[in-house]
Amino acid sequence: AIYGAVNLFLFYSSVTFWTWGLLAFALVVYSFSYRWMQGMAHPVFSQDNALLDGGIDLNMEQGMAEHLKDVILLTAILQVLSCLSMYFWYLWFLAPGRALYLLWVNFLGPWFTAEPPTNPDISEKKQRRQERRQIRKLQ
Repeated sequence: AIYGAVNLFLFYSSVTFWTWGLLAFALVVYSFSYRWMQGMAHPVFSQDNALLDGGIDLNMEQGMAEHLKDVILLTAILQVLSCLSMYFWYLWFLAPGRALYLLWVNFLGPWFTAEPPTNPDISEKKQRRQERRQIRKLQ
C-alpha cells in the first residue's frame, strides 16, 4: 500500500508500466509465500475431531518456512527501497542466487565431492588379485 501510494501521489509523472508490473510481481510473491506457509501449517483432524497432524512448525530453523520468510522480507525491503530508485529491484536476483547456493551446499556439492564407497568386506588377497587383473586388462 505504501509503495502504491508513494508512486501514485509523489512520483506520478515518473510512473511507468514497470512500476506497476513490479508491484504486481511483489503481490504475487507475497500471495504465493503466505499461501504456501498456510498450507504447511494446516492441521489435519480425524472424523471425531482428534488432531492427527498439527502441521509444520513455521519457526523451525533451516526449514522451508524460514526461506519463505526470507523471500517475504526481501520483497518488502526492495519494495520500500524501490520508492527511491527502480534499480533496487535488481537486488531481487539475490533470491535465486541464494537458492543456487543452498542447492550447491546441501545437495550438489556433497554429491560431487563424495568419496567413492570402499568395500571393507574384500580381503587383501582378493584385492591384490583384482588389481593384477586390471593391470593385465590395461596392457
